Amino acid sequence: MNPRSFRLVTVLVVALLAAGAYYGWKFLHAPLPNAPLAVTPAPDARVASTPSPPPVAEKGAIEHPLNPANPIGELPVLATPSEANGFFGKVLSGLLGQKNVLAFVQSDDFARRVAATVDNLGRSQAPSALWPVLPTPGRFVTLAAGGGTGQVISPDNDLRYSLFVQFVEAVDAKQAVALYGRLYPLLQRAYEDIGFPGRYFNDRLVAVIDLLLSVPVQARPLAVGLLEVRGSVPSLRPWVRYEFVDPALQSLSSGQKILLRTGPVNHRRLRAKLIEFRALVAGGGQIKAAEPASKVRP
Repeated sequence: MNPRSFRLVTVLVVALLAAGAYYGWKFLHAPLPNAPLAVTPAPDARVASTPSPPPVAEKGAIEHPLNPANPIGELPVLATPSEANGFFGKVLSGLLGQKNVLAFVQSDDFARRVAATVDNLGRSQAPSALWPVLPTPGRFVTLAAGGGTGQVISPDNDLRYSLFVQFVEAVDAKQAVALYGRLYPLLQRAYEDIGFPGRYFNDRLVAVIDLLLSVPVQARPLAVGLLEVRGSVPSLRPWVRYEFVDPALQSLSSGQKILLRTGPVNHRRLRAKLIEFRALVAGGGQIKAAEPASKVRP
């Protein structure tokens, strides 16, 4: 090969290597798409008695339309996570009070937390990492059943939920639903982002509320047992592995089981609030703006 041809080949090889390196770098450093919050899949066929989760409305078929009256101002463009967190923290503090928000609410990524958790409450699992509220402090408490036949949920366990139930009861349902109507475009967008494009979030909310209301209050102590976990790594939080002994109760949705674990008194009180809230979001009419929610501005 003469020197001129050799130089030409060398230049071509170098150019190809440079192009390959450049496009390889572009591929490796390309920004990843925003990953939606994981939604717990529907119960699988291994649990034959598990009821189907409440249906997700078909595309375009809206059963419970919202029609907020007199929308208050325009929703801000929330360009960054910190802007969104600050906005939700402000509007929630206006409704609930800053002290309650700090004690009970997780306002970061709030819209997605609400959308994912509402959907998951109608399924077999609702991971607490996605909840819009902070998990109840303390440990799940059991005691020995009569005759030494196993474990039942201790009445003392109900006390863990008392402050949260009082907080829920103190929320003015009309003001809360007025704020819900105002924020609905953000919640709808979040619901579509987690995997339900074109579906109506309020329909899913009403369906899940109906599912929660369908579980009867259980007055007697409920038998529970530890789920066996095989492996060499010890469980650091065994109290989270309790399951209902009754297959019919264990096959309920995650939201229904949460209600049962709160105890009969708390269950009745939460049920009353759910009924009140459902009447406002499922009526199909206008959501009346109420004070002081109408004063909350971005």
